[in-house]
Amino acid sequence: MKPRYTRVWVLLSVFTFVTACTTTEATEPPPGLAQRGTVMTTVTPTRQDLTNAVSLSGTVTMNPVFGLVAPVAGQMRYVDVKPPASTPTKPTRIGAVWAGGKPTYLDVPAGATFAGRLVDDRSSVTAGMPVASAKLAGYGIVADISSDKAYQIADGLTAVQAQIKNGPGPFPCTVLGTIAALPAGTIPAPPPADPPADVPQGGVSGAPAPPVDEPEPPQDGSGASGLRLVCTAPGDAKLINGAAVTLKIITQTAANALVVPVEAVAGGQGKGTVEVVEDDGSTQLVEIALGLTDGKVIEVRSGLTGTEKLSVPGPNLPPAPDADQGRGGK
Repeated sequence: MKPRYTRVWVLLSVFTFVTACTTTEATEPPPGLAQRGTVMTTVTPTRQDLTNAVSLSGTVTMNPVFGLVAPVAGQMRYVDVKPPASTPTKPTRIGAVWAGGKPTYLDVPAGATFAGRLVDDRSSVTAGMPVASAKLAGYGIVADISSDKAYQIADGLTAVQAQIKNGPGPFPCTVLGTIAALPAGTIPAPPPADPPADVPQGGVSGAPAPPVDEPEPPQDGSGASGLRLVCTAPGDAKLINGAAVTLKIITQTAANALVVPVEAVAGGQGKGTVEVVEDDGSTQLVEIALGLTDGKVIEVRSGLTGTEKLSVPGPNLPPAPDADQGRGGK
């Protein structure tokens, strides 16, 4: 009987030892891994030039029509414009907007002809309102603009780059007129010609007078159009009517901007939050003001000095409280 008790005691001792080892290993973190919640990846803000750009699909077009807008608010007064004998090499004066007793003149640029009035003479207009249409003589580049991009590019029309598919480019494209949609414009018809002074009324032999040509109806100078951009290429760029073009419009720029990766920021549309990692490993949420982004980095306009360490990915902001809890519900 004594050997049997000894055997049981040995088995119990082995079981207790194994259980103790298993419990100890379960409570200790695996070697080489940090504790849960420890920030492993951090970034520091940097500085670089940043631009916002919009791409449009365009086409090389012959004799495109573009719009001219009122430079100031006031009363639009047109002048009579005679059809040119050839393509104008100088700007053509088409009228002025009068305000406070002073005129602000409006000209069609050289290389284009007056195509029509878009408002009645002596109409009250606002600054930026289309008042006349003009037709470029020669090739231009025309790109349609969706309404959701109109306001985004309205202030960036001075910096446009064009690339013709499988052709010249990129090259700067000079913008003509406005991107606003143009209403139907008309070219005033010329007055009817007077009969010759040496021909008596009723004809030489009393025959009925020859019929006087009726004035032609007004010609459409520009049909109703959608939002579009019209620009011209440099003179040495070879253009083919109908060729596809990609336009890149720089809408905003920021020089030497303080930027962080977009993955480090929670939020957007001007405001965001980042998680700053302190030297002792603790973290705190910091609200920042945001600016431009190119999809990879985003500008930080205020809230950071540039020396902070930020966790990547950015913070997971707590969800908004349930609406029922806000009303006292459970």
